[in-house]
Amino acid sequence: MSKSPISSSSSPQWLYDVFLNFREDSTGGRNTFASRLYLALNMAGVNTIIRETSNKGKELDPELSRSIEGSRIAVVVFSENYPESSQCLEELVKIMDCHKHYGQLVMPIFYDVNPSHVRQQTGAFGKALEQLAEEQFEGRRVVDLLLRWGSALTQAANLSGWVSRASRNEAELLENIVEGVLGKLVDKLVHITEFPVGLESHVQEITRYIKNQSSKVCVIGIWGMGGVGKTTIAKAVYNHIHHNFVHRSFLGSIREICQIDNRGHIHLQKQLLMDVIKTKVEIHNIEMGITMIEKRLYGKKVLVVLDDVSNYKQVEALCANRKWIGQGSVMIITTRDVRILQILQVDHVFEMMAMNESESLELFSWHAFKEARPTRDFIALSRHAVTYCGGLPLALEVLGSYLYGRRIQEWESVLSKLKRIPNDFVHEKLKISYDGLLDYTEKNIFLDICCFFIGMDRAYVTTILNDCGFHSEIGISVLIEKGLIKIEKNNKLGMHDLLRDMGREIIRQSSPEEPEKRSRLWACEDVLDVLKEQTGTKAIEGLALILDRTSNTQFETKAFEKMKRLRLLKLNHVQLVGDYEHLPKHLRLVHWQGFPLKHIPDNFYLGDVVALDFKRSNITHVWKKPQLLLRLKFLNLSHSRYLMRTPDFSKLPNLEKLILKDCPNLSEIHPSIGDLSNILVINLKDCTSLCNLPRTIYLLKSLKTLILSGCSRISKLEEDIGQMESLTTLIADNTAVKQVPFSIVRSKSIGYISLCGYEGLARNVFPSIIWSWMSPTMNASSHMHPSQDMSSSPVYLDSLNNNLGDLAPIFGSSSKLRSVLVQCSSEVQLTQELRTIIDEQYAVNFTELETTSCASQVSDLSLRFILIGIGSCEILSDTLGTSISKGLNTGVSGGLCLPGDNYPYWLTHTGEGHSVSFRVPQDSSRCLKGMTLCVSYSSTLEDVTAECLVSILIVNYTNCTIHIYKRETAISFDDEEWQGIRSNLGPGDNMKIFVLFRHGFTVKKTVVYLVYGELIDTKSQLS
Repeated sequence: MSKSPISSSSSPQWLYDVFLNFREDSTGGRNTFASRLYLALNMAGVNTIIRETSNKGKELDPELSRSIEGSRIAVVVFSENYPESSQCLEELVKIMDCHKHYGQLVMPIFYDVNPSHVRQQTGAFGKALEQLAEEQFEGRRVVDLLLRWGSALTQAANLSGWVSRASRNEAELLENIVEGVLGKLVDKLVHITEFPVGLESHVQEITRYIKNQSSKVCVIGIWGMGGVGKTTIAKAVYNHIHHNFVHRSFLGSIREICQIDNRGHIHLQKQLLMDVIKTKVEIHNIEMGITMIEKRLYGKKVLVVLDDVSNYKQVEALCANRKWIGQGSVMIITTRDVRILQILQVDHVFEMMAMNESESLELFSWHAFKEARPTRDFIALSRHAVTYCGGLPLALEVLGSYLYGRRIQEWESVLSKLKRIPNDFVHEKLKISYDGLLDYTEKNIFLDICCFFIGMDRAYVTTILNDCGFHSEIGISVLIEKGLIKIEKNNKLGMHDLLRDMGREIIRQSSPEEPEKRSRLWACEDVLDVLKEQTGTKAIEGLALILDRTSNTQFETKAFEKMKRLRLLKLNHVQLVGDYEHLPKHLRLVHWQGFPLKHIPDNFYLGDVVALDFKRSNITHVWKKPQLLLRLKFLNLSHSRYLMRTPDFSKLPNLEKLILKDCPNLSEIHPSIGDLSNILVINLKDCTSLCNLPRTIYLLKSLKTLILSGCSRISKLEEDIGQMESLTTLIADNTAVKQVPFSIVRSKSIGYISLCGYEGLARNVFPSIIWSWMSPTMNASSHMHPSQDMSSSPVYLDSLNNNLGDLAPIFGSSSKLRSVLVQCSSEVQLTQELRTIIDEQYAVNFTELETTSCASQVSDLSLRFILIGIGSCEILSDTLGTSISKGLNTGVSGGLCLPGDNYPYWLTHTGEGHSVSFRVPQDSSRCLKGMTLCVSYSSTLEDVTAECLVSILIVNYTNCTIHIYKRETAISFDDEEWQGIRSNLGPGDNMKIFVLFRHGFTVKKTVVYLVYGELIDTKSQLS
């Protein structure tokens, strides 16, 4: 791995300070002024290079080309005879190329020549240039040379430099030039790090983003915990792009400067202005500095890095308003507090993450061994050290340097010590973030999380700490913003191990020798000492003792008697003997895994408890008599294998989560569960002895999640479940439930369901459930409550929120569910849904239905017909049936003789094959009373009446709806169904009706009769 700052072709490492470009005199010797300038620069300590020989008429020598590329500054001396040298001009072309691509500074000197003549190639300067170009120089065309050289001359002459006539004498000119060069060299690349492991990918990401924002002012933030490498990345980015900016400033250690010096803000303002305008200024107060910065920076393209900002006022005093600076400007802010970046409304926040294992080992090895990999004997120890550092560059560098050159035994001793006491330097650096917290509540929240709540649900912790008076909603948010904690998968609280150790060390240092005087106890040996010796004090606010399940350690309850301020108690497999009255009276959390008793003693005061967690306990019943616990919100008795019944819930009015997972002997849920008006979650997973739920549970309007999976003896969910108006998640897989309550499908709140073999988002699952009720291959009654009548109104499906692609066939002989209304968002989507339903669910080609008659070759003599009445049109249906039968029996040509239009009583529309199209008449003076469908078909089935199941799709292209009905041929539509259809028809609506049969039927013609007004004696009309 290279030890150079950044390895990139677009950012060369400078070999020289200055390359001097000038024209030799007429004798081939050095220009007198150029010689004196070269001497003056070298005497000032400037590493200056000039060409040694002239190669007139040839390309640049490769060595000379490399010298130009490796020079940080190019000083170009334009003289009257400058355009007489092709060597000078080729060098200038190369210089301007390096200026463009590598950020090389170019400083022109106009020695006894007019800058405008150089810029525009006019006067004697221009004539000399043309004369040189006209010479035959390697066959190049004159125009090409003039364009190439002229472009370089113009670009260089447009840059700021010196004009000899502006100085009183040559000595003054030389002094000014040397001073100017030195000023530029002072602004060197900022030092990054000796071992830049893993930097380049971050630099590329940030610079790529900046490049894409080049047309505006770009403000970005680099955020992360202390020691993660924010400053290092900011320096590397600054070095990478600084050459694009004439005006630039890197302001480092802002937090520290402002903390140490009460005039720190003014000091930073002065530095910013000095860096940008290269002039010292006097600033007497912060407000004056803000005004001056606004005035001097206004409209300029600047690069400003504000490193280690700890509060908004620091930015406000320097460069908070992006309106002050010009387009193309870049401002980079590094901070541990993302809230500052949010207030500034930065364009993008780059969050610095910990290094991966490979990068961590390499960085550690560079510091511990001065090599990229550990030596053989130290590989295992190095991996332990890297694991401890958790990918934090600061810790890797500090620990690696500390272990450099030490023996194996010393390594082992250091790593063992770090398990108890963090490295001082790392601890102090990380503690900066803790010290920056504004009040004691934020600090208390951080310390509580360090010791007791890592890996726990954020909402759970928030509720407990709120009850401790810590205002934890805002407190936890502040800790996240400052990078002290993070939110991991499933909303769990997380924290870097070194930050955890830093917080615990703060507590340990409060009383290094007497743990009983600390506010929190978590280390097993410390807790054991305090409990065995019964030395507890009122200083203790939290205590955790985690023992193995096989532990038989016992303590007297009196050991807790003096812990008057104990709020948080976490015990695993701990046994207490004695009177539980000695336990503290202000507990907010009692987490006691493996609680040894069969019930909680009545004198164990829990009146202030917010969360009771007795997982894997020996409890058979929670209390002998109900306990009034007004603050209790969480009750967890999971994996309590002896628990037989739940407590009486009537005295737990604020309970929000009831977790009873894997309680195999639980057989009774107290009916008072219906009194829990604030309950959000009930989890009864794998309670295998539970046979039913009390009906009162369906009264829970606040319940959001109900989990019954694995309750193998629960066989029924009541239709009352529809009363749970907040229920969003229902998980009841692996139960004996065979009926899907219809009220669930009608629920507007359900978001996720797992029931009767259906699992997924409700919008995907519900259509499958509905269609299964209508499928001929499934016994619908096995999925429905037998008393549920679903024929009165259609099930409504919104195709925007439901996936209709997995629908089963919709016609069946046993289901009472007979209609579905599908709402589409557009005619295009409606056509797609039709294709899905017809092609995939009926195995009928939708394209054929649209374009051809699938009955074109059917013999008229084999035709039969079906009449389906919809609405008030019985007389018409009877008369049509008589007329068609008469035509068939007498062998009328064409097989069927159907009446045509007889307006104002009906309108007739005929379609070939399975469908018929029509437009609802615009005449609103007559009321549409009903319609009759007449379908002529042939069938290979002998017993048509037994098999002739039909589905009717009424498609409204205007309203983008598909109304699907399942029918037997003998059944007509009732009045309520007709009203449902009629309500979806409007004058002028573009309609189409599909009539689809089961296999064995071939349809020739479909006719619809729209019946208007009052029906008269239709027999006379048909005769």
